[in-house]
This record gives sequence, C-alpha cells and structure tokens, in this order.
Amino acid sequence: MASASRARQNLLKTAGLTFEIVVSNVAEDPLKKTMLTRGCGASEIAAALARAKALNVSAGWKNSIVIGADQTLSCEGRMFDKPRSREEARETLMFLSGRSHELNSSVAICQNQEIVWHYQSIPVLKMRPLSAGMIEAYLDVAGAGILSSVGCYRLEGVGSRLFETIDGDYFSILGLPLLPLLAGLRDIGAID
Repeated sequence: MASASRARQNLLKTAGLTFEIVVSNVAEDPLKKTMLTRGCGASEIAAALARAKALNVSAGWKNSIVIGADQTLSCEGRMFDKPRSREEARETLMFLSGRSHELNSSVAICQNQEIVWHYQSIPVLKMRPLSAGMIEAYLDVAGAGILSSVGCYRLEGVGSRLFETIDGDYFSILGLPLLPLLAGLRDIGAID
C-alpha cells in the first residue's frame, strides 16, 4: 500500500488483506500545481496522484501488487488540501458550512510499473450550516486528527455530526473505494 493513511490501512486490515506500507515519495504539491495550471479538475488530480503513488512504489517492488490511493475535496470550483493548522481547518469548515462538496476518491493497482486497474468514486456530502461557535466546539473535540483529513473531519467519528446528507459510498468517504478495490484485486487474481 503506497499510503501512510491510517484510515486506508484500517480498511484493508478490516477486509482481511495482508499488506506492507511503503509510502511513496511523489512530490504531490508540484504535480497538483502543474495539473491545476493545465485546467485539470479535482477528480483528475486525485486519479493522477493515486496512479503516481502506485507507480512510484512499484519501481522498487518487482512483481508485487501495489495499491495507490488519493482523495481530493472540491466545492463550488475550489479544491481543498489538508489543513496545516487549526486556523486553516476553521476556514475550510466555514467555507463548507451549509454547502455540498465532492470527495474525489481514487485508487489504482500497479504491478511491474504498469497500472493494471483503476477506479474512482465521487461521493457528495452536504454539511449542515455551522456557526463559528459550533466550529470551535467541534475543533476542540476533534483534536489534531483533523489535520490529516482534507475535509477537516472524520465521518467515522465526531465529524458525522457536521452533515445533513451523504450521497455515495461510505468507504470512499473514508478515503478508499474498498468494495470496487476488492473486486479489482479479484479480477487480477490477487485475492479470492
């Protein structure tokens, strides 16, 4: 697995897969900037990052199956990155308050430097209107863990209280389209 994400690791473990974590050394920010300059959207960027991570790790793991994944968040034409501070998280949540946003969850399987399977899921989540006080209270309870989430929330925890509706695959919201990934692994003969 070419990802340091604990959420993705937990999903794979819960599904009963045996794997190693090898974090890619893909320079994400320059790739994002280049793609944004070319007019690429958030879903294209998530797909490119998932593929790049899988290809990067595959270079050092001959014959191994490598899974790369990435997720971007877009809302009203704006793409968001993981917050670097509580202040950035507050700003993101203020922007998302009362709006619908998309989580572009992409996963790729690579073997011997070749992408052999790819999938993307785009759940739509509508956040309920949040006051400044509600956001501060949420940030206090959620803690520093929100800095590892592009949307400043973890749906599997207290972050669920932020939402009115969710349309899409739950696992994709957590960061990995798990059921399609398992089907893809079966298709290539990696699992039963």
